[in-house]
Amino acid sequence: MNEAGHGADPRDGGIGGADGPRGEGPAEEWRRLDRRMLLATAAVLCGVAGGAGLPTTLGLAGSRPLWQALSWVLAGAFLLVLGGTLVDYVRLRRTRYRIGAERVELHTGLLLIKRRSLTRERIRSVDLTANPLQRVLGLVKVRIGTGESTGGSESTLELDLVTRAEGERLRHELLARTTTGPEDLPHEGALATVDPRWIRYAPVSFVAPALGGAAAGAVMQVSEWFGAQAAVIDWIGDRFRDVSVTWMIVDLILVATVVGAVGALGLWVEMWWNHRLEREPGGTLRVRRGLLTARSVSIEERRLRGIEVVEPLGVRLAGAARVDAVATGLAKDDGDKHADLKTLLPAAPREIADRVAAQVLREPEPPTGAPLAAHPRAARTRRLRWALWSVAAPVALLAGLGLLLTPVLLYVAAGCAVVLTPIAVLLALDAYRGLGHGVSGAYLVTRSGTVRRATVALQRSGVIGWTVKQSYFQRRAGVLTLTATTAAGDGAYAVYDAGETEGLTFAAEAVPDLLAPFLEPVPTPEARSTKG
Repeated sequence: MNEAGHGADPRDGGIGGADGPRGEGPAEEWRRLDRRMLLATAAVLCGVAGGAGLPTTLGLAGSRPLWQALSWVLAGAFLLVLGGTLVDYVRLRRTRYRIGAERVELHTGLLLIKRRSLTRERIRSVDLTANPLQRVLGLVKVRIGTGESTGGSESTLELDLVTRAEGERLRHELLARTTTGPEDLPHEGALATVDPRWIRYAPVSFVAPALGGAAAGAVMQVSEWFGAQAAVIDWIGDRFRDVSVTWMIVDLILVATVVGAVGALGLWVEMWWNHRLEREPGGTLRVRRGLLTARSVSIEERRLRGIEVVEPLGVRLAGAARVDAVATGLAKDDGDKHADLKTLLPAAPREIADRVAAQVLREPEPPTGAPLAAHPRAARTRRLRWALWSVAAPVALLAGLGLLLTPVLLYVAAGCAVVLTPIAVLLALDAYRGLGHGVSGAYLVTRSGTVRRATVALQRSGVIGWTVKQSYFQRRAGVLTLTATTAAGDGAYAVYDAGETEGLTFAAEAVPDLLAPFLEPVPTPEARSTKG
């Protein structure tokens, strides 16, 4: 029995018995979480108590002696730390797990006892995470998932916390697969490591303006909590007293942009520090990354159905792209703000992204770089029409309000029309140029988008169905939308506004015998004359 208290517990006989439930063998021992989790809990609660205790003490000191306020706060902090640690101690004593030949089992709970198990054949991911405190203590959080999209915790088991060595052991044991042959030998080892120069793509991503806006909102919210929001607004007004309202807004936007860019740089360092993509023996892709919070994500290659090369607008203008996996059984961790389990490579130069995509797919040339068929001019017309309507609708609304309320809104409407119309037209033309589809070896490839352009290379054998959609306006334009259905990734990948004949022919050739039974051959003029 090691420091974590791992090993069989004689008091577990009523649950597992000598041989365990479901016929597990006696060698499969029950294990416990690591006792050092109590230190982690106590340290976190001390930080919470300290952060809340200081303003509380200052607030109480205004109505009573300082020593009395401090004593009350210290007593409350002590009870908080002690109570939280005791709750975690109970969880430690009541949680046990074991890895059987066929199942992974987890028993936990005091009043509400939960007995959960996952079949080992269904396990698709074993992810390890550790924040800075857990890394100091040598602990990790292990998330074992089946990758099912049913949601909730029914498809995952979480061990919070175990030793780093135990987490690695579980990862290797649960993801171990028999090597299928010599085809698994090429491209083993490191496929990509982070280049510090890639940080230049962080400020041009959509994260930067989002962080800038969040920072501005946080300043206003915190000032409201302390009743100082009016003072903050007055202070900003004093700084721009001699500046017009227009330039004040422009200056504030620039300040928020700079703050957002700095935040994006820091977030990039936190997320992608020490990034390493490697292929392990047996056919497992592993991504390791993180500065403060270390993360290890494993993806079985046999569950890989393709690759998605994503180019957000700013990143694309800088000549870069990121690489995402299209895989089955890839769980979505919505509770972790750093979770992006499908990303194999952060924003990097496009040629590097294509090269990594080819290595991941074990292809000599990247399917995402293959030449694609252009879409008909009707697709461009449709996008131009959408762009003009997207500008005309708000402009018309502002103009109507201006006629009813104030002429100022008429000038605002005119300014929006002048500024937004060329931008919308440029985006529409770019969206049309981004459309494309084709077949590259064992993969069908589709590309679309302008604000977020994505090129998807999907295994033809992984397509389980086609959905053909054609609206009234599409019928008039002679185009349709084809959607390839798959059990991996987003579940469906579309070919937008392809020509009717070209699109159906592409679908029939990309995945033979799937759509062919539903197609009727169009008779040629020669066939009509022969028949006549």
